[in-house]
Formats: sequence, C-alpha cells, structure tokens
Amino acid sequence: MRRYAFAAIPLVAFLGIAGAVANTLYRESVDGYSPAAIPSALAGRRHPAVDLAPLAGLQAPGLNDHTVDGHIAIVNIFASWCVPCRLEHPALMKLAKDSRIKLVGINYKDAPQKAAAFLQENGNPFAAIGIDTTGRSSIDWGVYGVPETFVIDRAGRIFLRHVGPIDEKSLATDILPALEKIIAAE
Repeated sequence: MRRYAFAAIPLVAFLGIAGAVANTLYRESVDGYSPAAIPSALAGRRHPAVDLAPLAGLQAPGLNDHTVDGHIAIVNIFASWCVPCRLEHPALMKLAKDSRIKLVGINYKDAPQKAAAFLQENGNPFAAIGIDTTGRSSIDWGVYGVPETFVIDRAGRIFLRHVGPIDEKSLATDILPALEKIIAAE
C-alpha cells in the first residue's frame, strides 16, 4: 500500500501545477488578469524629485522637476545597451512628434558616450535627457529594468506606468488612451 502512495506523489504534483496554470489562463481570458502587468505604487502620486545632469554630446538639457512640471510629460527610462530600448525607439520617434506632450528621457546605468552615439545614430526623440549612471534616481521611480515609461499629467502626478518596450500596440492601447484621458480631464 505504501508503494502506491509514493507512486501517486508525482501525479498529485502534476495535477496541482496543471490546476494553477488552468486557473491563471481562466483568469486571463475571463477577468482580463495579466501576470505581466505591474502596478505602480506611485500611480496618482507626484513623480519623484529628479535633478539629473544632461547627456554630454547632445543639445538636450538635463532633466529636473521644472522640465516635467506644468506639461503633459512622458518619461522614458532607456539605455543604449538595452535591446528592447532599441526596438521601441521608432515608436518614441513617432511619439515625439505629438505637440501635446513633452517626451523626456532618463539614461539608465549607461556610458554617456555610448548613449549619445545611440541617439545620434537613431535620432533623439527627447526634449530633455538626464543621466542616471548609478541607477539611484530610477530606483526612486520604482524602475527595476529598462525600458519603462511613465505618463505624467500637468500637476506632476504619475498617471500610467508602462513596463517594457513601447510598440504600435502599446501606443494604441496604453499610452495614447492615457494621454487622451489626461487631456479630457483638463
């Protein structure tokens, strides 16, 4: 009898794992649950204080509170060594053409000369860029990886946090609807 009990352990473990996966898939399809969605603890609150030096080699100013406050702003945290950041760059170039917003960047743990070369080669969508070589300022924003993007209203409150690269889909389903809500509320 004991042998049968021990033989059932792998079956019970498999059924437990299968049940957890089935539950997650059910919640995704019915409730819209997304395990990849990471809420921001700062949503609805004022953005963290920022005072970062400009990226040398570009004509963009550094990033501070005055750069963001009073504007509908999008803050994008990026790095030249980040492959998803390179993939999202065309979407940022497109977003930079929207005159309703101010697109600014925080260069995260990057060599300034490499970041400047990346932006000179691919185009600079940012109205201002601050360098965060230690990552300390980005941690204040709750960033744990790049790219991450924040939509901020004119009062300096974080309206949306988008984790991962921006593409056409995320522009249409996340970023642009957030901008429209901010504009409609004004």
